[in-house]
Amino acid sequence: MAHHLSAKKRIRTSKKANLRNRQYRSVLRTVLRKVRESDTTETRTESLNAAVSTLDRLVLKGILHKNNAARKKSNLYRLIAKAQAA
Repeated sequence: MAHHLSAKKRIRTSKKANLRNRQYRSVLRTVLRKVRESDTTETRTESLNAAVSTLDRLVLKGILHKNNAARKKSNLYRLIAKAQAA
């Protein structure tokens, strides 16, 4: 257990940040799943735009690293291209 006041505050703030980050990651997983499970071209592009927007927002907030988001976006674009080719 922490004894210093600053250490106690750090524990409190890190718990809050952990909850917030967990919520953001949950939203991200949901958005990515919607892109993968979309049927028509129209819903696919809508969900792709939402996913890209969410990824960019999480990079700005510092939840994701920019290369991680770029890799996820690249995989989504590749998935969409493969689905359109088929």
